[in-house]
Amino acid sequence: MKKVLIVGANGQVGKHLTSFIKEHNDLEAKVMIRKEEQASYFKDLGAETAVVDLEEDVNAIAKAAEGVDAIVFTAGSGPNTGADKTMLVDLDGAVKTIEAAKEAGVKRFVMISSYDTTREAIQSAPSSFSPYVAAKHYADEWLRATDLDYTIIHPGALTNDEGIGKVNAATRVERNEIPREDVASVIVATLENDATIGKEFQVVTGTEPIKESINSL
Repeated sequence: MKKVLIVGANGQVGKHLTSFIKEHNDLEAKVMIRKEEQASYFKDLGAETAVVDLEEDVNAIAKAAEGVDAIVFTAGSGPNTGADKTMLVDLDGAVKTIEAAKEAGVKRFVMISSYDTTREAIQSAPSSFSPYVAAKHYADEWLRATDLDYTIIHPGALTNDEGIGKVNAATRVERNEIPREDVASVIVATLENDATIGKEFQVVTGTEPIKESINSL
């Protein structure tokens, strides 16, 4: 049984992921949430909870990561926060979680990034969106520079549509949307497949079953 710490579990992707892991024979969820009042939802799903704010220090996150086999970073500051909160959560929070993984001896790390985090994407993004792209860019760079067994997932525009279980995943894919539910399924398929270690890919709604698409990367 592989225990997975979901950072940002109270987000919509995180909630879907926790539900999917509950039904999985080989995965077990531990969730990192910001507030105690969020815990009951996850306890009802049988998930172990750790109440840690991403703005706390590395040691607090490392304590939450003790005894887990993998970390999934799916936290985000959200579209309605300012650039300051984006930097504290999407950049500093991600980097602290990466450092906490090292401290806790957790090698497997799955990062949910943004669709395009290249330097060109920062330059071309609208001013309101460029801090978010920059934060994701540098968080991805930090992860690539480690010796962790990482995978970086770059989903297209997220929707709340029901998942269809079919995607297009590759190093570069044409820009499109993807339901959050399908992103969670992609994360599960990634955790199941060690061949995804050291890889990063874009993923959008497509025509290939998720497991097959991830296995063919």
